[in-house]
Amino acid sequence: MNVMSPETTSRQDRQTESAMPVVITIDGPAGTGKSTVAHHLASRLGLEFLDTGAMYRAAALIAIEKNIDPNDGPALAVALRDAQLHFDWSADPPRIMLDERDVTARIRQFDVSGVVSLVAARPEVRRVMVDQQRDIARRHPRLVTEGRDQGSVVFPDAPVRFFLHADVSVRARRRVAQLVKAGQTDVDEQRVIRDIQQRDELDATRTDGPLIRPEGAVDIDTSARSVEEVVTVMEDIAREQLPDAGFEP
Repeated sequence: MNVMSPETTSRQDRQTESAMPVVITIDGPAGTGKSTVAHHLASRLGLEFLDTGAMYRAAALIAIEKNIDPNDGPALAVALRDAQLHFDWSADPPRIMLDERDVTARIRQFDVSGVVSLVAARPEVRRVMVDQQRDIARRHPRLVTEGRDQGSVVFPDAPVRFFLHADVSVRARRRVAQLVKAGQTDVDEQRVIRDIQQRDELDATRTDGPLIRPEGAVDIDTSARSVEEVVTVMEDIAREQLPDAGFEP
């Protein structure tokens, strides 16, 4: 599994080598706004942005396209290691590619959403992903990364960690808006609610890297807050806790 295309560069490639490594983690269930606020926070601080949820969704897409049982962890792990799956770091936010195909929009569709938690629950898949995410952090050491286990498993020593949550109804409305914006029609909000609840249950009860609030993480309820408000709170905390990190002014 190639997670970085050699042909693309990023802002991190252009930063000075003397800048101190910084990893900020954002965890939480689906629909809490993790990827959106992570991208904005990274932009404000001058860091890179990693959407690990996109990696698991891409793994689910591979399972669908290769007709692999989403519960078959060993087969999925082999397929992931063989896949030409990588990020285009020249895009902002980075786009996820399967071979030469941009699958950033495709992985947000309902068939992928329906199996991603099953795929992500397989320990064999998670071991591959954790290794790859840590490798990305070595290549991009000034990083905001979001997902389900970033602060609890992948980067437990990250100096700043957040945990986002929101009411299920709010999360469902956000998901519906995302699907409509992506061009999907006749989206059933009740189906979206059921999908989110099922994902929450699977994510919280899996034995390997379950969704939990990382110890020491700052808890933020995004239900009634705008993206701007959430990002501002997070930015203030990051700057206060890491005054010497060399963030962009």
